[in-house]
Amino acid sequence: MSGMRQVFVDTVEEVMRHDPRVAVVLAEISRDAFRPQERVVNVGIREQAMVGVGAGLALAGMRPVVHSYAPFLVERPFEQVKLDFGHQDVGGVLVSIGASYDDPAWGRTHQAPGDVALFDTLPGWTVHVPGHPDEVGPLVRRALAGEDRVYIRLSLRRNASPHPVVEGFTEVRRGARGVVVAVGPVLDTVLAATAGVDVTVLYATTVRPFDAAGLLAAVRGGRANDVLLVEPYLEGTSAHLAAEALADVPHRLRSLGVRRDAELRAYGTAEDHDSAHDLDVPGVAAAVRRMFGPPAAAA
Repeated sequence: MSGMRQVFVDTVEEVMRHDPRVAVVLAEISRDAFRPQERVVNVGIREQAMVGVGAGLALAGMRPVVHSYAPFLVERPFEQVKLDFGHQDVGGVLVSIGASYDDPAWGRTHQAPGDVALFDTLPGWTVHVPGHPDEVGPLVRRALAGEDRVYIRLSLRRNASPHPVVEGFTEVRRGARGVVVAVGPVLDTVLAATAGVDVTVLYATTVRPFDAAGLLAAVRGGRANDVLLVEPYLEGTSAHLAAEALADVPHRLRSLGVRRDAELRAYGTAEDHDSAHDLDVPGVAAAVRRMFGPPAAAA
């Protein structure tokens, strides 16, 4: 099965064959993944220029796809993302790889747990976080067909099975003791960690705009108003939106994600980082027990 990046490349090249608006801008990363053609532009190791060129293409009526590792696409050229796309109010599709720490052997330079939180400081962005390669194609096609600003966060991590791509939450499991929200590739971990626990599990591939109505409906459908957010990026990134959605409902809200309390100065594997951030099955299960109680079989 192809990974998310290959599905992204294949989908973009397929769309480019019949949509002359679509152009790809790279900064060395993935330069060999795309077939050479005049609408695939490699600016070299110049990430700020990459974003600026993409925005310039948008001003000229093109639909740019700007692609690199998340820290080189979002953090390093953030001023260009803010001004060239946002302030000029032009659309484009930014597609990242590497996620929070997919390639820890490369060190902190290739890690970007704060990318979605950064987009929260800018208005008008749609953010997709697919959890399976089969979810990537529909998201990319939808983004290329639009005119808005879209960020798609690809990962090497994947769930065992895809889910239908919808704008809001998908209910994967229904329960009465609270709600667990799983974003993108953490779904399988959440399902394993909540096995036997009477909770509703919601799954999201689209995290911005945040599905406030879907969360509120899930909370009101149970007996308890407790919510646990499990996100594959910075801990608490969506907490303010969940709290706003539940402003009129007494509730408890807790968040799991890449921890904010310390800089993890380590290489290791992605699984090692999951464990350090309590984003593996034992870590999520411990948070589930603290919030919702033990599984029924262990009660």
